[in-house]
Amino acid sequence: MHNDHSVAAHWAGGFDEAALRVWAEKLRARLKAPRVDLGLVFLSPKFFGVAASILELMRVHAQVPLLAGCSSTSLIAGSEEVEDQAGLVLGLYSLPGAVLQAVRFTQDQVDEASGPAYWHMENNLLPEQTNGWLCFVDPFHLDCESWLREWNEAYAPRPLLGGLASGEPSAEATQVYLNGDVFEEGGVALSFGGNVGLDSVISQGCTPIGETWTITRAERNLIHEIGNRPAYEVLAETFGRLSSEEQKQAQGNLFVGLVVNEYLDEFHRGDFLIRNLIGADPKSGTIAIGAYPRPGQTMQFQRRAASAGTEDMTALLQRAKKRLGHTLIYGGCLCSCNGRGQRLFGQPSHDARQVQEYLGPLGLAGFFCNGEIGPVGEKNFLHGYTASLALFVKKD
Repeated sequence: MHNDHSVAAHWAGGFDEAALRVWAEKLRARLKAPRVDLGLVFLSPKFFGVAASILELMRVHAQVPLLAGCSSTSLIAGSEEVEDQAGLVLGLYSLPGAVLQAVRFTQDQVDEASGPAYWHMENNLLPEQTNGWLCFVDPFHLDCESWLREWNEAYAPRPLLGGLASGEPSAEATQVYLNGDVFEEGGVALSFGGNVGLDSVISQGCTPIGETWTITRAERNLIHEIGNRPAYEVLAETFGRLSSEEQKQAQGNLFVGLVVNEYLDEFHRGDFLIRNLIGADPKSGTIAIGAYPRPGQTMQFQRRAASAGTEDMTALLQRAKKRLGHTLIYGGCLCSCNGRGQRLFGQPSHDARQVQEYLGPLGLAGFFCNGEIGPVGEKNFLHGYTASLALFVKKD
């Protein structure tokens, strides 16, 4: 799939230098624009040993001045999701008027950081100099929650999108790529400045059930009361109102949605941060969740299922299409959870096809992640079971 500004393709073969050179040249020829501004590359683990050579081939023969990406067992190109089939994906993007800057970061920096000014200095970028970030991170050697918290302090409300690399499931090893370099820890972030911005679609794969409530008593990750009633009671009542078919689907698939921005007049899909419902105790009336909610926060129970995932993605893509109107979309990067794809939907290429259907045709490159990164409201979060779509758009 491509438009005049972007093109992406999947290479299914092994490492064959001559063939890869021709493939990269052909892909470059398919991009109608006079120059490539950005390349995104995703490799499966079978290429770990030759990753540096592949990066060099792509940079030279697809004429890429800035190349970034990471490893993953499953890859995305165009409208195709290639699951558990080794190979590589390359996306080429022409982004007129963009000011792109790449930074690499490590756990040492996360440990050393002493506030926003630290990151502004390390990255040589102030918040007003960026429109948003695309990042690829190794999850095994970086405390992602701490890094994300610091990055939000330094750059929010600028959006940060991307994902955590995956590799050989048996070994805790991944790779992150920047230009010709292969890193086995830390991450890379690309700043989009100038006339190109980032728009996002963050589909957390859930559908809301019951009504919205206010949390009235909470401590740490425990919710004691919702609407001045025992939290368990509200949960049981919400569950009881589902049809027997929905109850069956909801068993083990119940979640809590927390509103991040309380200043909205009403709450819709995409306004909630979805977090696990870890436990519920009928005796004490308390429920435990995978977040630290605060009293006064608005919440809604959520159900995760394939049908809910489709419904959520469709609704959010339709809203994005309306929101963007005639804005030019140059291309995109799709970071989808390892738990999505055929495992969840029972059919191949679910997310990628939906993106193309509503927003395409566009050059779309991406990968299946160990965790997805994207904004909800004015802050960026680490998600699970999510499709995080970064759209490279023309800035007014």
